Amino acid sequence: MTTAHELHEHHGLHTKGLREHLAPALRALGLTGWRRTFSLPDASHWLLLGLVERPAADRVPFTFDLSVVRRTDWAVADLPGHRPDPRTRYGIETWRARIGEVLPVGEDVWWEVLPGPRWQLPLDDAVAAVRHYGLPELRRRAEADRAPTGEAYLLPAELEAVNAALLTASVARVQRAELADKALVLTGAWTSGDGVARTVLAGVARGFLSAGDERFGTVRCLDTLGRELWTFPVGE
Repeated sequence: MTTAHELHEHHGLHTKGLREHLAPALRALGLTGWRRTFSLPDASHWLLLGLVERPAADRVPFTFDLSVVRRTDWAVADLPGHRPDPRTRYGIETWRARIGEVLPVGEDVWWEVLPGPRWQLPLDDAVAAVRHYGLPELRRRAEADRAPTGEAYLLPAELEAVNAALLTASVARVQRAELADKALVLTGAWTSGDGVARTVLAGVARGFLSAGDERFGTVRCLDTLGRELWTFPVGE
């Protein structure tokens, strides 16, 4: 059974580790920020890292949220704060993920600061994950957004009508519409289990296909990690 003293020790060590070890190490990597949100310098995008904590009775596991937001989109959205909070889902992100998704394990990863002579090791491991995987992925995603691999089908301004309809249905917007391999590829912050998004995007796809553009015969929907979600009309 954890005593009140042990509980206080655990939480105190966690706070000390973040303040005296983790935050300075993140700033040494080129991140700027304070408390639990940080960003990398970039002229066109907010490249963001947010510390996510999951307090329990006797410990405080932590991980990171990663987020890329176009500065122009943030300015137009006119949301509170001078910059986005990577721990908040706004629906305007170019890309967002938990850091575990970009690590070799490909799944959620949490670290804990626990009392003992090796209490700094989880902090060092978390910093290494940010250095070797988190920051390179943020830069790569921003660069990919600046120079998409496919042929642009619609410019962001031309997607406004489609995105207005998606917003009405509470579905995340289309971030990119590109032509690749005889398909129209739509990218957005959707998930495979979101039935509403699938239904609404099926209608969007029918609209695109009804135009009779000979350059594509299917509409593919990808999430912001580039994973295939749905293809229309095949499997619709």
